[in-house]
Amino acid sequence: FDIDANGILHVSAKDKATGKENKITIKANSGLSEDEINKMVADAEANAEDDKKRVELVQACNTAEAMVHSVKKSLAEHGDKVEPDEKTKIEEAVKELEAVMSGEDKDAIEAKTDNLMKASQKLGEKVYAQSAQDGAGAGSPDAGASASGGSSGSKADAEDVVDADFKEVKRD
Repeated sequence: FDIDANGILHVSAKDKATGKENKITIKANSGLSEDEINKMVADAEANAEDDKKRVELVQACNTAEAMVHSVKKSLAEHGDKVEPDEKTKIEEAVKELEAVMSGEDKDAIEAKTDNLMKASQKLGEKVYAQSAQDGAGAGSPDAGASASGGSSGSKADAEDVVDADFKEVKRD
């Protein structure tokens, strides 16, 4: 037997006693005809615009969902560091975004995502400022000086690097 590149099976058998030989070719009947292939290509081209819009909508929803998750997590961890009216604005922006996420309006989803980003930016600023104050106040004055001087010192060390030359000595 032999299978060619198109998946067609060629089988042959020979009777050694009589010398007679029989051959059969088996083809797959489930292949697509040229008309079916052309129709599918035409359908794909006709729906390309809708497919592109759908991809953009899905990407906008994914971005919005990630933003909602991130903001909710930040609020749970650092919500006490934000003033109550700012926290309320952020929570309202989250609710508005969640409401439009189930719809099919990409522009509305993107607009509400931008609103949530702007509202939650103050939360990020507060968290960053708080962590900077905690970091500066936690150590001694010398620790802060060495931390800030450490990066400039490592640059100077990197410039003074010399590759070592060596020889390998084999002992017998």
